[in-house]
Amino acid sequence: MFVISIEGRERDSIYYAINEQKEEVIYFFEEEDDAVRFAMMLEDDGAPKMVVTEVNRDVAIESCEINDCKYAIITRNDFVVPQEGNRDFI
Repeated sequence: MFVISIEGRERDSIYYAINEQKEEVIYFFEEEDDAVRFAMMLEDDGAPKMVVTEVNRDVAIESCEINDCKYAIITRNDFVVPQEGNRDFI
């Protein structure tokens, strides 16, 4: 799986979206190409330079569950675009 973070801040930032319940939801992408495209859309929307990083699926999910973080796994069949004005990072 892959996550998106701010270049140079890979250790302390990760992209998340805000859902309808106003909760932060970390996006995990199954496909690197999808993550790269999403990162480019973020940059086009004014976000700083982004970087895509591979993470261990089990560790990432377990970390979210331990820390009570919401997450979404974006599969190759999903179509997501950045939310307008949402350039949030943990």
